[in-house]
Amino acid sequence: MIQPALYAVLAGLTNLVGGILVTAGVRGRTGALNVLVAFGAGFMLAVALLEMLPGAIDTAGGLTAVLAGYLAVHLTQHTLTPHFHFGEETHHEAMVSRGIGVWALIGLVPHAFFDGVAIASGFLASRELGLLIFTAVILHKVPTGVSLASIMLASGNSTARTLAAVLVVSLFTVLGAVATPASTLLAGYGLAIAAGVTIYVAASNLIPESQRVPGWRIPGGVFLGVLAFYLIRMLLPGAHT
Repeated sequence: MIQPALYAVLAGLTNLVGGILVTAGVRGRTGALNVLVAFGAGFMLAVALLEMLPGAIDTAGGLTAVLAGYLAVHLTQHTLTPHFHFGEETHHEAMVSRGIGVWALIGLVPHAFFDGVAIASGFLASRELGLLIFTAVILHKVPTGVSLASIMLASGNSTARTLAAVLVVSLFTVLGAVATPASTLLAGYGLAIAAGVTIYVAASNLIPESQRVPGWRIPGGVFLGVLAFYLIRMLLPGAHT
């Protein structure tokens, strides 16, 4: 399927933008990044619960696949990679080894792959769902690129190695989109697994990041993200939310 692959390329490029911003020294704009993280969390959570999860329920064994996707991200991002968090890494003293950056890369590869799976699975179901999932994916790609690049640099890796790591993650998003229609397993259960991944990223990664900042502006971004989902869904043909 060419169309999902092209959307996955766009998502990957957005991820690369986050990495370039960090390596180019465009830092310190944590306020804007936090708003984006919160907004993306709300949008992703709405897409996962209201659009992706119903499709998983209709598939035999779908809910098990949702749980598997959720646990897979927990394993790779917060068990194998304890230093990982969304946002700019500024604690260089905590990054005692270049290997920490490599572990961050390893932790993000499955996440990136299933971003591509989610996009392709959405388009396999309908064009509208594909566009909604693509929007959800692209909203968290800049923070993902910023996170990985920050950890890579803070752990002593060179700019070239840092950009290479971000590029690898971007390519895995494309690989996920290309592999989905070619795989019986991913074509059948990709949407369910991706729902679990998306729920984890939104509820266990992004929303906790938004709760670190006092005041109403950042947490309010979560609700704005949900509202944006409803508005976009209403504008798409065949709206049923």
